Formats: sequence, C-alpha cells, structure tokens
Amino acid sequence: MNAVVIEHVPLADLPLAWRAKLPLVASAQVRVRIEEEDGQPTPFETNDPAFGIWRDREDMTDVQAYVRKLREPRYSRGGTRQVP
Repeated sequence: MNAVVIEHVPLADLPLAWRAKLPLVASAQVRVRIEEEDGQPTPFETNDPAFGIWRDREDMTDVQAYVRKLREPRYSRGGTRQVP
C-alpha cells in the first residue's frame, strides 16, 4: 500500500470539513496520512425512486445543449448576465 505522510501541518491549512472533525486548538499542528484505498470502488446504487426520474426524457439527450438553451435568455455566450 502506498502512503503519503505530511507532518507539521497547521490546523488552519486543512479543509474546513477536516478541521470540524478535530477538536484541537487553532494553533495545533497535525500529521496528514493519505493512503491508497484497498480493492475496487463500490458501484453507486440507490433505491430512491426519484433517482433517474428524467433519464427517459428525449429533450435531454444532449444535456449540455439543453442547459445552454435554458441559460440562453439570461446569459450571453461570454458568460455575462444579460439585463432584462
């Protein structure tokens, strides 16, 4: 198993979600260990009936074109907002 260890990392340099899990003072330093996961990732599965509810919509086969069409009245091609 490959691992990367980074020592003496200031707590303030960690992502907010990581900091929330560590009940340490703000000036604390930590050791970060990143390891390769074992095995294959588990495939995404859900029993939620709402998941994939629009998968059979023929007007959404090209998702990027569909969203571009939705945004067209509000945004210019350069991404700037059009004033109504």
